[in-house]
Amino acid sequence: MKAKGYFGEFGGSFVAETLLQPLRELGQAFESAKRSKPFQRELDSLLRDYAGRPTALTYCSTLSRRLGFKVYLKREDLLHTGAHKLNNALGQALLARTMKKKRLIAETGAGQHGVATAVAAARLGLKAEVYMGTVDMERQKPNVQRMRLCGAEVRPVPSGSKTLKDAINEALRDWSASFEDTHYLLGSVLGPHPFPSMVAHFQSVIGREARRQLLKTEGRLPDQVIACVGGGSNSIGVFQAFLGEPSVKLTGVEAGGHGIRSGLHAARFAGTPDAGVGVVHGTRTFVLQDAFGQIKNTHSVSAGLDYPAVGPMHARLRADGRVEYVSATDPEALKAFTLLSEAEGIIPALESAHALAHLSRLKGKLKRDAIVLVNLSGRGDKDLDTACKELNL
Repeated sequence: MKAKGYFGEFGGSFVAETLLQPLRELGQAFESAKRSKPFQRELDSLLRDYAGRPTALTYCSTLSRRLGFKVYLKREDLLHTGAHKLNNALGQALLARTMKKKRLIAETGAGQHGVATAVAAARLGLKAEVYMGTVDMERQKPNVQRMRLCGAEVRPVPSGSKTLKDAINEALRDWSASFEDTHYLLGSVLGPHPFPSMVAHFQSVIGREARRQLLKTEGRLPDQVIACVGGGSNSIGVFQAFLGEPSVKLTGVEAGGHGIRSGLHAARFAGTPDAGVGVVHGTRTFVLQDAFGQIKNTHSVSAGLDYPAVGPMHARLRADGRVEYVSATDPEALKAFTLLSEAEGIIPALESAHALAHLSRLKGKLKRDAIVLVNLSGRGDKDLDTACKELNL
């Protein structure tokens, strides 16, 4: 990584001058916290005794028989609040308290990061306000209710596409005017430095655990690791432990929506003319944009993947060829959602279902003793209404 938060040509801090000092202070506090044994002890305690780490590694016996190779799930769906988002929320909330901040603000799409922020704030005695697009509020009502029940104020965002992109815009505006007593708890490996590095650090626990668990269970590393990619925090979280292992293939799955040719998708790496390097929300990365450089609206059945850009660390990993990025359409994700539910009794989040969809493409291509690890980033409770409507259940 270059100075000032660059990953090759990607990353950086493209923000208004008013935010440069708060970002520098945040970066310094983060670096200090990483070296602080008391900070790490308290975070470890929160993750273990409150969040429920380590999460389970589950062998899918029925699914493995059907596909012809071994499938393991890293069960972030079993974490308190139901998704990987709490790893980062607890880390950043604890950091905010260390910095004497009294208020947390956050953005959310699928609502899981908003819930994690609300829960972390309640646990650590902080005030929380969460920005959420009105489209996402409608399709993720249970999470809106959970945030409010935990004491957070949910601020509707009715502008633009009324989804995650617009929620981030409003959160950044808020932080520009309130940083003296407020910490912006950004939920993915996005945004200006130090957010991508900081979120990746707090999510790296996923990969470290999965690596240890597989070595204990199978005595070796997996042949492949698969994870969905929206902003990219769950995938970066699991990939980091295997980046230095050339024998482990890493695959990130983006939202193919109604298909790449339809233009109604969120696949930044699909190689379409509307995808290219640009600056959005303070970072230089791959962005879906029109001929005039304006951010394009996206589509996914999954609220958490419905975002026009991807974290700069992913852009670097793609440029280096270390991670292969593919996409799964809405129908493919819904089919995988049903498959895991019926085969293993595990209902995945629609985000995670995109990663699961890639498994079917590997049938007949791997040996029977091949090991494929899928990061199950969240559970599907929040998506039941959407999925049941789509599947006519």
